[in-house]
Amino acid sequence: MKKNYRIIISGGGTGGHIFPALSIANAIKSKYPDADILFVGADNRMEMQRVPEAGYPIVGLPIMGFDRKNLLKNIKVLWKLFKSQLKAKRVIKKFAPQVAVGVGGYASGPTLRMAAKMNIPTVIQEQNSYAGVTNKLLAKKAKVICVAYDGMERFFPHEKLKLTGNPVRNNLLTQQGSREECAKAMRLDPDKKCILLVGGSLGARSMNESMISSLEQIAANPDIQFVWQTGKYYYNEIVERTEKAGKPANLTITDFVSDMASALGMADLVISRAGAGSISEFALLGKAVILVPSPNVAEDHQTKNAMALVEKDAALFVSDSDAKEKLIATALKTIADNEKLEQLSKNINKMAKPKAAEEIAEEVILLAEAYIEKETRRKNENLK
Repeated sequence: MKKNYRIIISGGGTGGHIFPALSIANAIKSKYPDADILFVGADNRMEMQRVPEAGYPIVGLPIMGFDRKNLLKNIKVLWKLFKSQLKAKRVIKKFAPQVAVGVGGYASGPTLRMAAKMNIPTVIQEQNSYAGVTNKLLAKKAKVICVAYDGMERFFPHEKLKLTGNPVRNNLLTQQGSREECAKAMRLDPDKKCILLVGGSLGARSMNESMISSLEQIAANPDIQFVWQTGKYYYNEIVERTEKAGKPANLTITDFVSDMASALGMADLVISRAGAGSISEFALLGKAVILVPSPNVAEDHQTKNAMALVEKDAALFVSDSDAKEKLIATALKTIADNEKLEQLSKNINKMAKPKAAEEIAEEVILLAEAYIEKETRRKNENLK
């Protein structure tokens, strides 16, 4: 008998939440093509564009994050949270899912809270090595908690934990060609080493400033190619300042790297924030990386993510406050040390979980099966 699986996946806000969510959806669809998957995101966030582009329907909630600096503004936040919970309830009632999956981001809180209240089994996908407040609260009612790091019983009930790793973008391995092909796609020289600096899709001011202040160092190393993703907010300003200061010939500047598979395929060293999704991608590809954790995240979880790698000699660490002074000097020293590059690559690759999306999808389907069986029994008993 063919079963009609109906799954809600909720969360978003950044690529770090959206890409794993889409990977889980794709893993479910690849095995169960008839499964109905509905995304629930936050209005005016990037998931409202990226999810439909990937071929999935999405509903937006009027949710926004808490303002930790201006507490009075949170009156509006609380009202939007209340409205979001009501809308989430209506969405769940209409779609009638057998499972709701939360991947982090504003929308996952009200969606999973209402799902659990309506006796829909929930799955949490905790990406970071340090669990956030929302997920710790949602964990009380969750059936399964999929994690990417050891030791997460500090935050969650041990019996609910599944060490799956973080899902990554499906195309990173499948679309990555040879070094020559990656170099051609990026308009780079395949015979020269390459440093890729990415501050996330929105950019990172401290990392951008470290590049601006290091233009002379970059120019003094013409055999090293730099690809610099500034983020769309900073791009025009960065181009203007760089041209004024004298743009080195070995520096490529872009607001957003659309072909990340080729960029990572070409990179001998990556400089990045320490988002959990990014780290999982670097691990899968075995990329030597310097992590510069963002200081503007809840509970400083990016520093904790970074230190989990540093302790295993799987990444280098430069603090955000030291980036302007030390980052590019550290990168140039590291890329000149082939032994260090190989060691970092080997150690981070040991942490890879290439089947993460498939394993999470399996947990979701097991819960859906159990829910269907339970509902079937309940209906049969009511007919007696």
